[in-house]
Parts: sequence; C-alpha cells; structure tokens
Amino acid sequence: MRAKTVTVRDLATTQVVTVQPQTTLAECAQIMRNQHVGSVIVVDDKGRRDNPVGIVTDRDIVIETVAVDLDAKTLTAGDVMATPLATVNDTDDILDALARMRERGVRRLPVVNADGALAGIIAVDNLLEALAEQLDSIVRVIKAEQTKETALRK
Repeated sequence: MRAKTVTVRDLATTQVVTVQPQTTLAECAQIMRNQHVGSVIVVDDKGRRDNPVGIVTDRDIVIETVAVDLDAKTLTAGDVMATPLATVNDTDDILDALARMRERGVRRLPVVNADGALAGIIAVDNLLEALAEQLDSIVRVIKAEQTKETALRK
C-alpha cells in the first residue's frame, strides 16, 4: 500500500479562533483559556476570516507582557502580534509547512486558501504526527524486505 502525499489541508484545524487588533491581551488570554488553544489569529476585518494580519500566542503574552511587567489589560493583540504574518497555503505539502516553520522560527502557521482567506491553522504537532506515520511506512518497507529475504534464504 502506497503512502499518500499529505497536504496542509489534510492536517489543518479548520476551527480557528480569531480576534481583532484592538482586542486586549487580557481578553486574548481569556479567549485562549476558554477555547483551549495556544494562539489566536488576528484579523482586521470585523471578524471575517478573509484578512489574517497577525498571530498572538500564549508565549507572546507571557514574554512580551507578563515577563516585563506590562499591563495585559491595556496592550492589544495589534501591539504584540507577530508580523509580517507567516502563512502556508492549504495546497502545500507538509514538508513546505515544516520548512516555513523552521525559516520563521514558529510552531504554528495560519493556513490560507488560494484567495488568501483564513482556512485553518497547522501546528508542528500536526506535522509530527503525519511524519511519524510516514516513518512507520518506511519501517514497514524495511521489515517486509527483511522478511522476504529471510524466506528466500531458507
């Protein structure tokens, strides 16, 4: 059985939590807690998903606010969001997504469709799971070859 090529679309989470640039970091943190997510995508179009402009992670809130004793109730997502936003296309291969993460030093990427609209989010955890499945397929090939060779030598 041949392992299929895995695209970002195959692995992306389509339920993406979004905020607007003026959302305070305290509100972002509360939203992340309530939604059980580690990041929110910042959109600048009144909640529509067709214009992602940044991302705020739980780590951003801790490092950029809490660690330097700033007020999370006055700083906004727009103040600390990572820009320019690194994204990945939903049709890209998972290795493309992994390369983009490595280049940008991030663990999450918003996924956009051909129109540039937000289509999901992909995390390094999603990629590791898919790559582990592909590695398992390689191990099975090696094992099958060894079994065949052993049978032929008897």
